Amino acid sequence: MTTTDDQPFDLLGIGIGPFNLSLAALADAIPDLRTAFYDQGPAFHWHPGLLIEGTTLQVPFLADLVTLADPASPWTFLNYLKTRDRLFPFYFAQRFHIQRAEYDAYCRWIAEALPTTHFGHQVDTVRWNPGRALFEVDHTQLDAHGEAEALGRTYTRNLAVGIGTAPYVPEPLRPLADAPTVPVIHSADYLKQRERLLATPHITIVGSGQSGAEVFLDLLRARPSGREGLTWIARTPAFAPMEYSKLGLEQFTPDYAHFFHGLAEPVRDQLVPQQWQLHKGIDHDTINAIHDELYRRTLDGGWPDATLTPGVTVRTAGRMGTNAIELHLEHEQQATRTRLTTNAVVLATGYRERPLDQLLAPLDPYLRRDAAGRPRVGPDHRLLLDPAVHGTGASVYVQNADRHTHGVGAPDLGLAAWRSAVILNTLTGQDPYPLPARTAFTTFGLQPAAVSAYARPAGIHGS
Repeated sequence: MTTTDDQPFDLLGIGIGPFNLSLAALADAIPDLRTAFYDQGPAFHWHPGLLIEGTTLQVPFLADLVTLADPASPWTFLNYLKTRDRLFPFYFAQRFHIQRAEYDAYCRWIAEALPTTHFGHQVDTVRWNPGRALFEVDHTQLDAHGEAEALGRTYTRNLAVGIGTAPYVPEPLRPLADAPTVPVIHSADYLKQRERLLATPHITIVGSGQSGAEVFLDLLRARPSGREGLTWIARTPAFAPMEYSKLGLEQFTPDYAHFFHGLAEPVRDQLVPQQWQLHKGIDHDTINAIHDELYRRTLDGGWPDATLTPGVTVRTAGRMGTNAIELHLEHEQQATRTRLTTNAVVLATGYRERPLDQLLAPLDPYLRRDAAGRPRVGPDHRLLLDPAVHGTGASVYVQNADRHTHGVGAPDLGLAAWRSAVILNTLTGQDPYPLPARTAFTTFGLQPAAVSAYARPAGIHGS
């Protein structure tokens, strides 16, 4: 069965993660704006494999889906607490950083309440229909088991693509991760595989970021003293703390995003890997908890059976029988190589942006690309399109797919509400969400003689 909705939407969102959910929540308050958001999953879930008990968000609760654009919205985290009669307990808990499971529940509350969110809708392809000056979206409606139930076609004036990221498995470990015997899993599946991991004699964690630290700590706490059987390795030169100073965090502000967008493309590409400690470090509480737990295990004499080695790269890997893996390791600074035998591997190796090319392949003739072949993205998070499309007023906005143009803040939850407000202000041309002219004490770069959209700080003059 095929159905067609001929009445076009003003905005159709593809994917319902936190970013497009933020957009849906803020769009809900704009009268006469016809929107819909599709996701192929059966319901909202945010990193379910990493909702380890006690783990918290790395951004304050004010960085919910709407507050930094509209603190009076009915979709704030504080209003969520109010609907659950939990405002006073939260007040006395004095928590600035909430638990991840609580954030997941908050997002699910919004996703289930909004009339514009549609799960079980898999978007198959997106085309430009020049005759109607609209985007044509073919989708498949899925049943509770993920099987195709019906085909549909929707038209929209604007798109917001928020298809998120996918777990990244390094090339040397991909064949092992695809095999079913010895567990080689990504940290995204950690909780689902936790009991299986705990049953193995030795576990290796690969990756030095927050996820790797949380997995290591959880496994360490669950293993008996003296028989921990844990190795934690990482490419970074140290198990480093995340940059969390107040001025350092200003690199997650709209001011910095505008500054970064204005830099030359080669400069932006050099900057991104240099900023790893802003988003790939470990928060201080977790680092301290790991050290405290390791120290506690020395009180009766001896050291825990846990090896923590930074500066190490996995060159190759292979299976040894049915219950072991051999990792071939290299320490670049030391110029040495060795082999490690282990019974399970957890890859805390991060995520990569899902490529837009497959979904937007029919739009390729209209896309403008940079020197590296990536889609060019304007300051308002719109893909740069051929005038034949852009001239009609139609736009494709992207969520968390523009780190190469907007910098380290692109995947940060703290900028979700601001980016959604920018998109809605641009789309409507009415500024339903007035945004601040300045968001950081830091002045990023020297201001040229021509004043930018932001107020020029006193005492700094262009030349």
